[in-house]
Amino acid sequence: MSKRRGNRWGLRLAVTAALMVGMYFAVDRFLTHPDTPLPASWNPTEPLSVTARQNPMTLWKLRNAMGARDSCLDALETGAIFQSISDQEDSNQCHIRNNVRLRKVSGANIRATDTRCDLALTMAMWVEHGVQPAAEKHFGMPVRAIRTQGSYNCRRIFGTQRMSKHSQAKAIDVAGFTLASGRQVELIKHWDGTAQERAFLREVRDAACDWFSTTLGPDYNRAHADHFHLQSEGWGTCR
Repeated sequence: MSKRRGNRWGLRLAVTAALMVGMYFAVDRFLTHPDTPLPASWNPTEPLSVTARQNPMTLWKLRNAMGARDSCLDALETGAIFQSISDQEDSNQCHIRNNVRLRKVSGANIRATDTRCDLALTMAMWVEHGVQPAAEKHFGMPVRAIRTQGSYNCRRIFGTQRMSKHSQAKAIDVAGFTLASGRQVELIKHWDGTAQERAFLREVRDAACDWFSTTLGPDYNRAHADHFHLQSEGWGTCR
């Protein structure tokens, strides 16, 4: 390459770099300026709010929030009532890290449940954007309580030597819902119940598949006839 051609490439590279730096600062100023017209829910520099309307930024913000304890706790505060508690280390295989005691999500009470912050945050998103809309759609009222079967349980998967995701509080089991009227909708009783009950339970199952990495229910096997197994890790199984 001639010296003149080399100089031209060097100049182009310098100009391109200068333009990219300028664009970066322009975009950064646009996003962070207090008078920016971009709504907070669309702004990637703004933290996740559980109650914000979903958009293409939501999952990105959720993953970002789950990346650190403080950001997870901050996001969880926007859609749940909980207490941040000390981690529980029973063994290398059994523990709860980033531990919270969850009591309420998106207006629905639950029995006090110790679990990981990231799982609690995912559950809050599911209840806010899946369970409550489905309840309003099919019953004309919100869910006021969710019956769980717990999250942390130091045990193996039945019939195998593999540890369950419950052993690290990476899963939670949900058995039923209580509506604002007091009416109960339970998986064991109503999975094959009225058309209204069947539609509601399948809609919340499908919504869980959008938020959790693994969702197992009555369609999976007999062991899940009475609950949804909702897991933060997995290969996208949805049954």
